[in-house]
Amino acid sequence: MNHGIVDLVVFGLFAVMGAVLLLLAMVHFELGPTIRLTGRKRWLLAAALGSGVLAFVFKLMIIITLVNFPQYTIDPLLESHEMVLHPSREPRVMDAPRYVWTALPPQNIDSAPAIASPSASYVWEALPLEAPAPAHNPTTPAKVALGEQLFSDPALSRDGTVACASCHDVYGLAGTDGRRTSLGIEHQEGARNAPTVWNAAFQTVLFWDGRAASLEEQSKGPPVNPLEMGMPSLTEVELRVRQQEHYQNAFAEAFGPTTPITIDRIAEAIAAYERTLITPDTPYDRFVRGDSGAMTAEQLRGMALFQSLGCITCHHGPNFSAASIFDNRTPFRIFPANPTPYEQHYDLVSDSGAAHTPGRGVWRVPSLRNVALTGPWLHNGAVTELAEVVRIMASAQLGRAGHYLLWSAQEGTLREIHRPPPGDEDIADIVAFLHALSSDTLVARHKQLTDAPLDARSFPPGR
Repeated sequence: MNHGIVDLVVFGLFAVMGAVLLLLAMVHFELGPTIRLTGRKRWLLAAALGSGVLAFVFKLMIIITLVNFPQYTIDPLLESHEMVLHPSREPRVMDAPRYVWTALPPQNIDSAPAIASPSASYVWEALPLEAPAPAHNPTTPAKVALGEQLFSDPALSRDGTVACASCHDVYGLAGTDGRRTSLGIEHQEGARNAPTVWNAAFQTVLFWDGRAASLEEQSKGPPVNPLEMGMPSLTEVELRVRQQEHYQNAFAEAFGPTTPITIDRIAEAIAAYERTLITPDTPYDRFVRGDSGAMTAEQLRGMALFQSLGCITCHHGPNFSAASIFDNRTPFRIFPANPTPYEQHYDLVSDSGAAHTPGRGVWRVPSLRNVALTGPWLHNGAVTELAEVVRIMASAQLGRAGHYLLWSAQEGTLREIHRPPPGDEDIADIVAFLHALSSDTLVARHKQLTDAPLDARSFPPGR
């Protein structure tokens, strides 16, 4: 037992004994003679009064103990729920809704993931330290080394100017190019923002529209895309690689001396390299693995909001994506799911993604790991501030845009739903949490390469 508590208990015992002796003296010499009580009746009176004194002293001792020694009384009870965090912030009034009353078709709001309250039992998980490899393409050092060469080789493009690394700067720009949309050969501009290659090994579908089901399949796309690397065919890619003498020994070491250089071997080498591009070294991962000081109070508040607002409905699991190997549900979502002024302002519906029909797009759920480093954001790279992305997702995907009137013609019912948008301080907390998903290695490398403070919250729109 703690010495402070022992001292308090000893003091309390002496106080109780003193109170009892004082009470007995009062009954025997004062109260008893005054009301003419004798013998047994005096003892009954003393017992009745003494019980009240003892109860009062007992309560007083409990209060003193709780106030002075919470670390030995209250905290252990709370810590039985694994961990108690107390990020502080002054109470505030939620910002007023920014949008007027709106009548919307029921499916727009009813289909919003956050209508169902996120489960309080949601389990936060750290990213595995290794990415799994398919049985037909085990990861080996030789294969990874070869894949890294191919990934960085502009000879795989028609005019020898564009490599995979041109749009996916692995360390300098966290696996992206920092542009709104990427540039291919002859400075042709693509229509979509370049996704990061970091942690792509954990995704079940690749590209924004999810048209590739593996890294091997995905790596065959850009070389023959006329806007990207522009090779006329995959056969021409094979020939280009075979013509470079230094690849002969590298392929022999990676696949065996008798294995020919084919597009499948090229894709397997690049995929093997990409499976090493994972980032389990974030403040979030350290926190989940047991380092309670790895995240700031602001980040912890953002983490709680990320769950309570419903962000985890689509961005869940260790890779923060429903399109990851940790989930067996659909990897796609409609975006934007609910009409808001954002869709016109940022031109969010002109590209329909996997829907292939005009209207609201269908997109693979991207991972949020390193999201603070990979702007500009969204499929068209139109948003240059991470806080604005959070506002868009809160309203367009979670239906948090104010008041809604939901009329059901079939049931003849009218429902009112009040879903205010998150305020500026909530937005700042969520952004802080998203920064906790950034790799320590990538943040450090960014600072080293740029020799400037990292400011990943906004990106110039012209890039």
